[in-house]
Parts: sequence; C-alpha cells; structure tokens
Amino acid sequence: MTVIWFRLKCIGLLNRGQRNISIFSNATPSNLNKVVSDAEKIVGYPTSFMSLRCLLSDELSNVAMHVRKLVGTKHPLLSTARGFIYDSRKNLQMRGLVVLLMSKAAGPSQHTASDLLPQDMVSGIYPSQRNLAEITELIHTAFLVHRGIVNLKEWTNSDGPLKDMQFGNKMAVLSGDFLLANACTGLAQLNNTKVVELISSAIGDLVQGIYHEIPNRLEDNSLTDEINMVTWEEQTFLSHGALLAKSCQAAMELAKHDKDAQGLAYKYGKHLSLGHKLNSDLQLFVKSSSADPVTFSFNSAPVAFHRQIVGQERWCHQLQQAKTIGRQMDYTKLRSTIKLEKGVTSTIDLCRYHGNKALESIQCFPSSEARSALENIARAVTKF
Repeated sequence: MTVIWFRLKCIGLLNRGQRNISIFSNATPSNLNKVVSDAEKIVGYPTSFMSLRCLLSDELSNVAMHVRKLVGTKHPLLSTARGFIYDSRKNLQMRGLVVLLMSKAAGPSQHTASDLLPQDMVSGIYPSQRNLAEITELIHTAFLVHRGIVNLKEWTNSDGPLKDMQFGNKMAVLSGDFLLANACTGLAQLNNTKVVELISSAIGDLVQGIYHEIPNRLEDNSLTDEINMVTWEEQTFLSHGALLAKSCQAAMELAKHDKDAQGLAYKYGKHLSLGHKLNSDLQLFVKSSSADPVTFSFNSAPVAFHRQIVGQERWCHQLQQAKTIGRQMDYTKLRSTIKLEKGVTSTIDLCRYHGNKALESIQCFPSSEARSALENIARAVTKF
C-alpha cells in the first residue's frame, strides 16, 4: 500500500491541481488501434500475419474443421478464434509488434558478435528477433485459448447442451497445446540458452498468474478475501506483463546488447503491460453510461483500489446494498457506488505513472520512427 501511494505522490498526481504536469498532456494519438496500425508500417509487415505459418498448417487446419462444429453454440473458443483474424478491443497482436519495435529502436549492438551482420537485418530487425516476436504471439494466443475452457461445474441449461461445452473444451485444450508446442519448437531453434530461459520463465509466470486470478463470479469469496494494490500489481504482472517484459529483454539479448539495454527493454514491457491492463479495467468505469448493462471483475484495478480505500467492513456493506431482492448482484448500482470514491481516479493516476515509466525507459535509445512508435503506444494506453 505504501509503495503505491509513494509512486502516485512522486509524480504529483494525488493533488488534483497538479494533474496537468503529466508528460501525456501534449497532443498525441489517443486511439490505440490507430497507433498500432501506424506502427506496423515501420516494422515491415503487419504483425497480424506473423502466425500464419502456424495457423495455416495442416495440423491446425484439422483442428479448425472440428471447431466449426461449435458454430451456433456459446462456447468461448469461438470468440477467441475470431480474435485470430481481428479483435480491435483486445489487440491480440500488439505484443509481437512491441518486440519488433523495440528491436528496431535499439538497433544493432556496438558489441555485436561476428555472426550478427548488419546486412542480415530486414527493416532494421534481425530474423531471430522476428521469430521471437512470432513466438511471443503464439504463447499469448495459446494461453488465450486455454483461458476459454469452460468450468463444467458452473454449467447451466442456459449455456446450451453439455456435450457442446465438453467438445469445445477438448478443442480448446488441443489447439492451445498445439500453439504452445509450436512456440517451444521455435524457441529451441533460436539456439540461445539465455532467451530460452527468459521465455520459459515467462510461461511459468503466466501459469502462476492465471492460477492466482480471482474468478469474476465468486461474489461470496469477495466478501472475505483481502486484496490490495501491491498484490494486484504482482499478480497482474505475472499474468499480463511478464511475457512482454521478458520478450523485450530477449530481443535485446538476441542482438547482443548489454545488460543495461536489456534491463531498459524489460522495464518498458513491464510498465506498458501494467498500464494497458489498468486502462482496460477502467473502461467500464469511465466510458459506459449509467444505463448500460455491465458486469465487472471484483479483482479489477478500480475495485481493488476502492476496497483498499473504504476498508473491508464498508466494502461488505456496499455489496449487500447492491444486491437485488433475488440476491443477484446489481453491477450498475455497485459501479455507481465505486465511482463516488477515489478508486477510479487513483487507478487513472497509477495508469499514467506506468505510462511515464515506460516512456522514461526508452529515452536512451536513438531517436527514430520505431522509438516514436513505442512512445505513442505508451501514451495511447493512458488515454480514456
């Protein structure tokens, strides 16, 4: 708790009158999708196509034929599959893009080994770094697919036939494992033990982070479970930040950059991921109107901040007041209650803090289109 408030005080954002000192106040692209689209032109080709070799393989084509049987059902694997083609809200391909931009922004190392030649670079990026970006996307996509596995213990008749859910789960496990296996094969082919160690630890972090995530619907547990923003940041980094942070560091390792450059790349990936997650959690609290039907996780950042500010006893009382006669949670009423306190504004401040830290970490890189694109992405995730 002390750490979080110290961060906010350091950048002067707890004082409402000083909020305009943020370096995000100048005019920059506010639409993340536009920023990502512009950045893709810098790295040579859209990162949306990076995984096509895997997605169009015979093995996954056979899986896709079976997934078609899920059309018309409510299994979440279908929405994940649509994200392979295009998903403007989740920006599935942004991680690979950031790895490529970081590679191009850093350029070749001054201590480059003899086996790395400038003429091997395409659009300022080594082939091994492009392969790493593809591997990063495959790992992220594999975990997205695995997250779509339905808990059959919570299945109800309104979810559709049980056999459809069971079949969808089998396809989710099979396709997710296939993507992960391809990523691991590509990782081994990089022939760099340090990179293998980094990405393997990121996979372990993902597993640990997802395991500790609190399911959205466990309202009864939320009455007793304690959570603070320090815990939230630790868990969110594992599940949402470790892969990008360590992939950016690995990209520097592939180009033989020193530990300082690797550390700065790691920091950019870490702070950008946390800022992006904070921005995502804030959307329902800063953009949705009071009339819009909403549901949100009790583990989202604004709720975690709110619970920490009001205390557990008052939080439990607010939960009881937000329940309807049928004991169902009225999320619209609860959201209005949360917006009355400082949880939302504190989350905005923390998001801007991480955006500032991401920007700071790349200032040592030479001025270039790639660095400017990284700066625009960091600024875009702080726009609401």
